[in-house]
Amino acid sequence: MNIYGQTMQKLRDYFISFGENPAKAKIVFKALYEDKISSFLAIDKLSMPIKTKLSVDFSFALPELLAQTDSEDTSKFLFRLSDGCTVETVLMRHDYGNGVCVSTQVGCNMDCVFCESGKLKKVRNLESCEMVGQLLYIKEVLRLPVSHVVLMGIGEPFDNYDAVMDFVDIITEQPGLGIAARHVTISTCGITPKLLQYAERASLNSLAISLHAPNDALRSKLMPINRRYPISGLVEAARRYTQNSNKKVTFAYIMLKGINDSVDCAAELAELLSGLTCYVNLIPYNKTRSGQFEPSDKTQIAAFFDVLKQRGINVTVRREFGSDMNAACGQLSSDYKNNGEQAL
Repeated sequence: MNIYGQTMQKLRDYFISFGENPAKAKIVFKALYEDKISSFLAIDKLSMPIKTKLSVDFSFALPELLAQTDSEDTSKFLFRLSDGCTVETVLMRHDYGNGVCVSTQVGCNMDCVFCESGKLKKVRNLESCEMVGQLLYIKEVLRLPVSHVVLMGIGEPFDNYDAVMDFVDIITEQPGLGIAARHVTISTCGITPKLLQYAERASLNSLAISLHAPNDALRSKLMPINRRYPISGLVEAARRYTQNSNKKVTFAYIMLKGINDSVDCAAELAELLSGLTCYVNLIPYNKTRSGQFEPSDKTQIAAFFDVLKQRGINVTVRREFGSDMNAACGQLSSDYKNNGEQAL
């Protein structure tokens, strides 16, 4: 087993399983994430038999960095996992700190027509240790500070629900990596039953829902998941989240020229979200290799923005990160395809 996939509760259960005090889990967590040990033998507060057992039962494996591409405000990392599969991770430099965009699956089955990741098709879910590994490599091996985490990389987080929840618990634990819960954003295309399940958790993170259309007819064309989980149920699940968390939910809306960017679409979107504690994040479309869509003009984005604002909807336009190196929203595809060959 990989130690980086163990939540505090799982470590407590581990110690209980052989008659030890579960409080030792906290010692291990502190040693891992604050003292940054790479061997259990370095934990002074544990006896030698326990350190030996930990060494037998757990590994410290991290993903292998294959490639790194940098621009002024963005770095993209290509990681190889233990079975040879690859994923991409992105570091974004903000004025308020660095954010890391983490992948949750090898490939993705959601098949959103505007997203490069959806063309990969899902190979497998990532384990929680592989998600933690992406963050740890950037934070500890490359020594780049990280204050925010977004689960917006390759994959649909709620299609890998249990491992993603473990990942969130691990990185927000104290002592540990100590990422504030409010600084962790889970992005979903809308698997409504899992969203409802998530809304009942004791500790809730920030939530972003990929909406991208104001009605079922258009959304089903852009996002096949909508045929199974239509907008009405998704909005009600979002309402449950806001009620239980006292947080606003973010609705991501990608701006596709001539597709979903009309002022009529904006008016319909405003009506759909009226009365919901939310804001809309307009995303300028980042071109993908397929070249199927074009980004909306800046004047059209401004007109869309104004309609929402005038109708009382909180709205922002997302700053672009990494579009020049295929690291932006919808562009991640894993430059080494998961048959081991580099993409051309």
